[in-house]
Amino acid sequence: MLSEFVGTFTLIFIGAGSICADAYLRAQGQHGIGVLGIAIAYGLATAVMVTAVGHISGGHLNPAVTIGFWVTKKISTLDAISYAVSQLLGATLAAYVLTLAISDSIWRTVGLGTPDLALDFTRAHGMVLEGIATFLLVLVVFGTAADPNGAFNRIAGLAIGLAVTMDVLVAGPFTGAAMNPARAFGPALVAHHWQNQGVYWVGPLFGGVVAGWIYGSFLLKES
Repeated sequence: MLSEFVGTFTLIFIGAGSICADAYLRAQGQHGIGVLGIAIAYGLATAVMVTAVGHISGGHLNPAVTIGFWVTKKISTLDAISYAVSQLLGATLAAYVLTLAISDSIWRTVGLGTPDLALDFTRAHGMVLEGIATFLLVLVVFGTAADPNGAFNRIAGLAIGLAVTMDVLVAGPFTGAAMNPARAFGPALVAHHWQNQGVYWVGPLFGGVVAGWIYGSFLLKES
């Protein structure tokens, strides 16, 4: 639980923090880091922390990953709940620390990095895009970190981080590319920015369930 807490704290601190950094640079009349910079920051944070704590807890750092492991019976119900609580608490503390470290005039302009939908993007579109992005992420998690026959389990953190990066590059402009209910919940709770919050629970959790079920049922061959 502690490793999941610390790992998720890092993801939200870096992911939401990079959005605040982009807003600060733009407020100063400079070029922001943009979607590419945010994608790299979020992907690197994921890669680093999955590598750091993967041998302890599996490095889920995301309720959507945890639910994928739960539906395939790779984790007990009690452990799944414990992981999810740890992830949400880590995300909330990270968001709160950002408000202490960054000026109100900066983080409030971007809702503390809380993901939200583009103006012409519907909730249905958002759930579909978040679901697909999370499906791809969780599929990579299973293929590299969960499959005992996977050839690349030693570099699972890198592969998972790259999956996050590619997802953000596509979905970021439209939904913020949370792919993680904790990523949406922590900043939303601290910033009181709850718009379209359901999109970031329904889409990622559904994507995680489908990815876990498909990999566990059709692709995973236990040794």
